[in-house]
Amino acid sequence: MHETRAFKTFRTVVVVVLAAVTALPLYVMITSSLKPLQDVRGAFSWWPTTWTFQPFVDMWTTVPLARYFVNSLIVSSAATLASLAIAIFASYAVSRYRFRGRTAFTTTVLSTQMFPGVLFLLPLFIIFVNIEQQTGFQFVGTRIGLIITYLTFSLPFSIWMLSGYLDNIPQELDEAARVDGCSPIGALFRVVLPAARPGVIAVAIYAFMTAWGEVLFASVMTTEANRTLAVGIRQYSTQTNVYWNEIMAASLVVSIPVVIGFLLLQRQFVAGLTAGAVK
Repeated sequence: MHETRAFKTFRTVVVVVLAAVTALPLYVMITSSLKPLQDVRGAFSWWPTTWTFQPFVDMWTTVPLARYFVNSLIVSSAATLASLAIAIFASYAVSRYRFRGRTAFTTTVLSTQMFPGVLFLLPLFIIFVNIEQQTGFQFVGTRIGLIITYLTFSLPFSIWMLSGYLDNIPQELDEAARVDGCSPIGALFRVVLPAARPGVIAVAIYAFMTAWGEVLFASVMTTEANRTLAVGIRQYSTQTNVYWNEIMAASLVVSIPVVIGFLLLQRQFVAGLTAGAVK
């Protein structure tokens, strides 16, 4: 298909505008993190008049950012591993086997993405409270409760996306592995999963990013001891002061793990999304 000059010009303009819209807030965040607090509070300037890296030092002591970082890392990693493990087996069963209720299961899994997460806040909270009253196991205010909560978000979409990716892998590979003596589980781990690595990586990145940046449930389901980064950053705003430069510095630091992971695995992530989205 031949592209006209007008279309190329329009495409270039759109790309430049989108890049500017994306880069401008990031630029303001970076420059604000390198300004003294009084400069951030004063009249806005595009370029810092005084440069300082002190906000990157003070942000660790103004609030217990390191503890929040560890909590987020533990919760996000555990939620990702659990979502990935369950999604692998569930999507393999959906992709490779025909069983009664299969269509209803896949439809139900996908339909859960139609509802906003806030609708599940009160039901999950009531369920956790009732479980604690009946069994003594505490979920509200614990990491395990937050991990289970994040599974309700990431798992349905992970199953749907990974099953779509597995549908594109020929079943002849499974059959060849079974001829060689592999069990269905052996065929899954030795043949199917290596071929589905982009899809698995896409699911892992999606699950991790969902848990890493979530705010609503983390603000209700956590306490000061197990608070995550997304909620903990709000502690820079007190009744008497708002440390804007430290907020910007902390926001940059907490974004590093996700950005690095995405840059290293972006090729597999895009391949997994595109293949898993087409069934």
